[in-house]
Amino acid sequence: MDLTPMWFGVYKTLKYLLYPLSWITLVGLLTLLTACFPVSPWRTTWVRRFAFLTVLLLLLTATPLLSSVYIALLESQYPPFQPTSTSTFDAVVVLAGSVFQKGSLRPIDEVADASRQRTACGADLWQSNLAPRMLLTGGDATILRTGPRVSHEMKRWALRLGVPESAILVEDKSRTTYENAVQTKALLGSGRILLVTSAYHLPRAVSLFEKQGFVVTPAACGYESQHTPQHIWEQATLFDLLPTAKALLVTTQAVEEVAGIIVYWLAGKL
Repeated sequence: MDLTPMWFGVYKTLKYLLYPLSWITLVGLLTLLTACFPVSPWRTTWVRRFAFLTVLLLLLTATPLLSSVYIALLESQYPPFQPTSTSTFDAVVVLAGSVFQKGSLRPIDEVADASRQRTACGADLWQSNLAPRMLLTGGDATILRTGPRVSHEMKRWALRLGVPESAILVEDKSRTTYENAVQTKALLGSGRILLVTSAYHLPRAVSLFEKQGFVVTPAACGYESQHTPQHIWEQATLFDLLPTAKALLVTTQAVEEVAGIIVYWLAGKL
């Protein structure tokens, strides 16, 4: 799945169809469109159906209790990494998230929260003497224009965290998780790696890197869910039933990740 710029743009655009907010907006528009027809029993029936579906989608995707369960099903597939006295790796590999680009207000390019968190986790693991090198992987994933390479911004953050430049490797060509794995293979060959990325992203990332011949130990960074799916139900309160924007974002991450797993599986990459 080495995508040309055109197909990468198509790939990024089609992802909008996966977003729960897109579903809610579409059904809301159908409700409005149907309400514009002349008054009739048919119109009344379908307005009610579309309105009910809009509310149902909102509750299913923006309720914290449910969004936590969705993301926890991904995050609980690997236990938290616990180093031992014999834990050694050829490299700590940190996958990029995204970057905030400079503009008329923001004076410089800045690593986004996920990239910043993953870099900090990778730096902490490197400073624990688990590997001699730390590889930051991620290029320019913008569409229609040229943007900063995420791994370069992550390197600046890693240097500020105390990782010496001599220990940092940068891979700046990849735009997707699959390309992360392929380009890392080109730089490192094979070997034992400690793979650092967001907890919900690990199931897909681990499989892709193992497919390239790496012996992968996952190191989850940044859990969206506090508990396992079972404990989420046990610890739930009334406030977990009130829809929030944060819950909608978490559901979006889960849906996007599951869709990525399915697409890579169908393409034979997992």
